[in-house]
Amino acid sequence: MKFKLLLLSLGIILISLFNSSNLSAQKFGYLNSQALLSEMPEVKQADAELQALQTQLEKKGQQMVQDLQTKYQDLQRREQSGEISPKALDEEARKLKEQETEIGKFEEDMQKELTTKRQQKLQPLLDKVNAAIKQVATENQFTYIFDSSAGILLYAQETMDVTALVKTKLGI
Repeated sequence: MKFKLLLLSLGIILISLFNSSNLSAQKFGYLNSQALLSEMPEVKQADAELQALQTQLEKKGQQMVQDLQTKYQDLQRREQSGEISPKALDEEARKLKEQETEIGKFEEDMQKELTTKRQQKLQPLLDKVNAAIKQVATENQFTYIFDSSAGILLYAQETMDVTALVKTKLGI
């Protein structure tokens, strides 16, 4: 009976030591990845390049729309003045409808291209940030690092903010 009680007591002590050492070994940190990314010169450069591309594509789209409007107004003028036959009018109207469809496709393609270019430019930078976060976590023995920009982190002590450590790793 004493042996069983001793074994049970020893088991409880070992379990409590194991649990308390696990709890004390866990270290948590957090950072705001959106704020971190916005401070990176590479991200600012990528954003400027993407903005220039978007402006260029928008100008092209606007030119296409203006061209369509001019052709439409010309067709209306020719119809009202009787310069065009009904058959030719139908053919011209069909061509304008095709051009309108092309403009819609251009706008869709423009959005896809901008999204693809953004991913191509930002993915290496995101990989760089993630590598820096992993280095900080390993070097400072963090079990978890949370992203406060995701809106999941409800409360954290400011002393657990690892943003400055990651910035140092990234050289910003």
